Parts: sequence; structure tokens; C-alpha cells
Amino acid sequence: MHELTDRPFLSLIIPVLDESATIAAQLTGLDQLREGNEILVVDGGSRDATVDLARPLVDALICSPRGRASQMNAGATASRGEVLLFLHADTRLPDNALAEIRRAIADGALWGRFDVRIDGVHPLLRVVERLMNWRSRLTGIATGDQSIFVRREAFTAVGGFPDQLLMEDIALSRRLRRIARPACLHAQVVTSGRRWEKHGVLRTIVLMWALRASYFLGADPQRLARRYDHVPRER
Repeated sequence: MHELTDRPFLSLIIPVLDESATIAAQLTGLDQLREGNEILVVDGGSRDATVDLARPLVDALICSPRGRASQMNAGATASRGEVLLFLHADTRLPDNALAEIRRAIADGALWGRFDVRIDGVHPLLRVVERLMNWRSRLTGIATGDQSIFVRREAFTAVGGFPDQLLMEDIALSRRLRRIARPACLHAQVVTSGRRWEKHGVLRTIVLMWALRASYFLGADPQRLARRYDHVPRER
């Protein structure tokens, strides 16, 4: 006989930094997920109004040192759900996200991710997203843009995200892949194309491929983060 518990099924963890332009709309769009679940925003030191805008729209607002890995680990520690879902602040879930995750978990998945669509009209973006989804199915490696979800016990068993400034999603996937293949859901999350448009789509593709190749060859993630413009700013 199962013991009754008020533990949420899903803890949705969103790391943020200076997202005041979009955070209210993002969180309002997640209202339908709050019943029986929880939403946590983890701020990495925003200097704008992100914290004030987010606080009334979430179940918990947490402050953490800057860096997606440390922010998401802090959110996981503070959360109570059976399943953790890590969502970037510029990514939108599909309407059936909760049902898809429930189905995957019920089928025995320990972790998984969604297919991704990049918001933008440049034709190369369609190529990029298809390659991302195909590569993920082939390798069992997921990116943060694909909104990784994982059972709490599996996340704890692998030690969570490694404390690094870049490629933390790749590193977590490697750890999780040692214990199980991911559930690769066909439902699509939609992620912002802003980083692609900021520096040019082709240039960003080349940069991302170069960074990933360097990482797989053993390059220091901290040095790669500087190339990706993730240098921690001075306080």
C-alpha cells in the first residue's frame, strides 16, 4: 500500500539572469502546470526587475551564484517534486508537456528530453534544429534547449549538474546515459533564436560546433565559456 504524500509530481526549475523583458509572459504561460506541480525560478544575480516580476508568479524564488549549473542544482535542492524539469527562460513548452512527461515516466524512463524548434525564419535554423534532434536520438545526449527532465533519484545518483560554466547539459547527459538511455519525445519545445540572430546564424553554427568539438576533445569548460561570452561579470 502506497503512503499518501503531498509531494508534487513535477518540479519545473528555471534559471534566470536579467530576463525582465520576457519573464512575466513566460511564467504566466506556465500557470496551467502549477496544480499538482511546482515552479521554481533561480536567479543568478539579475540587475533588472526579474526577481520582482517573477516572485508572485512562482512557488519559490531562489537566489544563487551565477551559472546555469549552480542555479539549476540550487533549484533541484530546494524542490520537492518526483521529477525535475529544467527549462531555459527563453524556451516554451508544448501544451501537452506534462502528459508527455507522465507517459514517459510511466513507461519506465529515468530521464528524457523534448525535440526542439528554434524560433526564427532563417532557413538554416530548420537544418540546425533537425540536426540537434537527430544527433540527440543517435547519441543519447541532450542539450538544455531540449528541456531535460529526470527522476529525482536518478539526478541525485549522478551528482546533479557538474559545476562548470558551459556544456553542463552535455556533462549531465553523459552521466545519466551511463544508467539509462533518454526518452526522446517528439513533442517540440520552442526556444528563442536570439543568440543565433545576435551574431549571425552561420557564424553561431560554426562557433557552437567548434565549442562542442573542443569540449569532447577535453578542453576546459571555463575557457570555452569565455569564447561563448559567459565570463562571470564583476559585482
